[in-house]
This record gives sequence, structure tokens and C-alpha cells, in this order.
Amino acid sequence: MVTAAQQQTASAPDASRTFPEGFLWGFSTAAYQIEGAVAEDGRTPSIWDTYARTPGRVRNGDSGDIATDHYHRWREDVALMADLGVGAYRFSLAWPRIQPTGRGPAAQKGLDFYRRLVDELLEKNIQPVVTLYHWDLPQELEDAGGWPERATAERFAEYAALAADALGDRVKTWTTLNEPWCSAFLGYGSGVHAPGRTDPVAALRAAHHLNLAHGLAVQALRDRIPADARCLVSLNFHQVRPLTGSDADADAARRIDALANRVFTGPMLRGAYPEDLLKDTAALTDWSYVRDGDLALIHQPLDLLGVNYYTPTLVSRADGSGSHSSDGHGNSAHSPWPAADEVAFHQPPGDTTPMKGWAVDPTGLYDLLRRLASDFPGLPLAITENGTACDDYADPSGQVNDPARIAYLRGHLAAVHQAVADGADVRGYFLWSLLDNFEWGHGYGKRFGAVYVDYPTGTRIPKASARWYSEVARTGTLPDD
Repeated sequence: MVTAAQQQTASAPDASRTFPEGFLWGFSTAAYQIEGAVAEDGRTPSIWDTYARTPGRVRNGDSGDIATDHYHRWREDVALMADLGVGAYRFSLAWPRIQPTGRGPAAQKGLDFYRRLVDELLEKNIQPVVTLYHWDLPQELEDAGGWPERATAERFAEYAALAADALGDRVKTWTTLNEPWCSAFLGYGSGVHAPGRTDPVAALRAAHHLNLAHGLAVQALRDRIPADARCLVSLNFHQVRPLTGSDADADAARRIDALANRVFTGPMLRGAYPEDLLKDTAALTDWSYVRDGDLALIHQPLDLLGVNYYTPTLVSRADGSGSHSSDGHGNSAHSPWPAADEVAFHQPPGDTTPMKGWAVDPTGLYDLLRRLASDFPGLPLAITENGTACDDYADPSGQVNDPARIAYLRGHLAAVHQAVADGADVRGYFLWSLLDNFEWGHGYGKRFGAVYVDYPTGTRIPKASARWYSEVARTGTLPDD
């Protein structure tokens, strides 16, 4: 449970609230959510194209076919970021745009798009921060078995090499995977994300092969990028809290922490899967797909750890209250939590965002940063995603006022600042997201952007929060009011 002392620690005003010199401020996006142009210049379908076109999968039958049309309006979007004064832009490459079949040579037209984007960013003094994988697996690779198969990890390393060969002379920060938990457990467990499969063993196999893909990709990158370039992975950490102080609830939190967090940090950062995870899931799998040498391949040195955080997770031992699967990740008859049927999820206290079940709680971010700093000393951290959906609209004067987002950002940035003051080595913050966009299973019904997008016309309107965040980025100081 959150104590009064924890709440005070994360939210108490600090007279200075100035972030360290060199702290990096930026925006984050993902290719399928913004690019559109899904059939241009050789791009082939990804699993999200297929999933979105399947009736009943995405709200209102929405898809990323056009999205925010960033593929054609990228110069406008870079100019927006330059106007807002941020120092970095974290974006993902579309695997099926660069390597349409998921194997073989690169499509030069696809690479040319990213070359132009990177050059424009550098011209505007904005650091490009590339993510290799933000969920858009080429459909041909899914047809061959997808992430539950080892070959997909091997194909990913080849794709990483193609991207590094093309962009490694200009991009100095590389992220292998974004939120592999979602790829594995929402994609193959609960089925609320692409490819929509519902097999708990496939989800665990996918988690391992995503881990392997990360390690192989780091090796491929290191062979091609300059020595001063940086490699990281971005994980959507679940800040798991027990409902009560009972031993049973503590064990429920331990079990979910293993499935949510340590299934990735164990092999990536320690070189081993947690023993309790292997024991918890033994009735489902013997983990024989983990081959000799895999853990050494996965355990590659990293320069940063990317932290994605939106809301905490509250659990208990199942006793008839709470829910076995409604945990804020989407409704399904199938759980994304293999071998965790005895765990119930509860709504955390406090205000919520328009994302169902997502409580607004900056103390979760503070606690998470402090835990990571303690668990992995010497590994710098960066907030690679944080933000909130709001029910935004343009008023008759054409302005978009979003005080709820400003309040959310102020609270969470205060938590980051306090964590830094208390010893966490946090190097940067990337707001999710630059633009309103296709929000996966929610379609266009959730607006996370600092910039409002009028979808029929594509018009961009910076919201009040964009100007507020711009001032924080320019000054490096969090205002009290």
C-alpha cells in the first residue's frame, strides 16, 4: 500500500526543482500509430495491419492505414518539435517498411524515409533516438510462427543490422525493443494486441525469444555503430503493490512482478531467469526452448535502461473480490498472466485517466525509479514513455486546453525530480506522445498527444500542455504552479 510518507516524498514541493544539467527532454511516438502509408514504397502488412482489419478487434474498425499521415507530413512534425524546443525525438522504425518480408535485403525507399527524417532532426538540433521494434512484426514472420519461434529472433538481428548499416553513422541512441511484455503477453496470451493469439505457453515462448532478439540485436548493433553510441531496451515496468499486508497478497505481488518485470530484467540484466518464475510456470512449460548459451547471448551490456510508466498495479490473492484479468490492459476472456489464476487485480485508489482502470499515481513512478536504482546500480535510467490520455477537443477559437494532462505531467515530473534528488540516475524524459494517434485496440478514441490532431484534415494544434512542457524542456525547471 502507498503510505502517507511515500505520497509526501513524491509530491512535496521543492523550491528549485531544477533537473541536472544535460537532462534530455523529448517526445516519443511509434511507427504504426502515426505513419500511415501502409502500402507505399514497398511496405507490406504487419501483424497490426492484419489485426486491425479483423472485425471486432479494434474500436470502430479503426486502423493505422492513414493514422496521422506522418509519412507525408514528417517535416511539419519535426518543425513542431523544434518550435517546442525539445532536444530529442524517440521514434520507431517500421520493420515491414525496411524489410518487407522480414528477411532478405532492405527496401531502400523505406530506409530513405528514415534517412530523411534523421537528417532533418539533426538539422534542427534534435537527437534521433531509434526504436527497432514497436510491435509491427512483418505478417510473413507471424505466418511462419511469430515470436514463439526462435527463427523470429534471428530474423530480428538481421533487420537490426540493416538499420544500423543505414543509420548508424548518424543515430547515436538505439533501443532494441519497446515493451516486450505487451508483445508477448497481450499479443499471445490475452489476445487484446496483435496477433491476437490466446495461448499461455506461446506467450512464455514469445517472451524468451523477444529476450533473445534483444541480445542478438545488441550484438549486431555493437558491431556496426560507433563506440560512443548507446544501446538500451524500453520496458513497461509494472509497479506491483499488494492490496494488504498479508503474506498471501505479498506472494500475489511477487508472482506478478516475476511475470511482468523480472521475466525480462532477469535474463537481460542478470543473465538468468528468476527461479520463482520457473517454478510458478512449471505446470505450463519446462522452458526447454531456452538453449545452452541463450542467457549469455541475452545478457548484453547496456548503456541505459528505458522506463515506461503510466499507472501502478494493485493485486491480491484471489478471494472473490477483484478480477482475474481486468488489469487495465484490455478486456478478454483470456488472461495475460500465465499460471497466475490465484491472483486478483484491483482498481488502485485515486483519480483515473480515460484509459479504463489507469489510476493517476506519481508515487508509483518514484518508487519504481528508486527500486531500479537499487536493483541495478550503475545503470542509468531514462523515462522513455510517460503521459496520459485526455478527452481533448478544440474550442471555438481553435485552442485545445488540457489542464488534466498538465496536472498529470507536473505530478510525475515532480516524482522524477525527487527520485533524482534521492539518488536515482535518471538521464532523460520522453513524453508520450508527440501527436494524438492510433491507440492500438482503442483506435482513435484515446488522445495521448501534446499536439492535437484533427483526423479528417490532419491539422496539428499544439495543446496547452505542449506549451507547458516546452517551457519545462527549455528551462530544465519544473514550475510550482
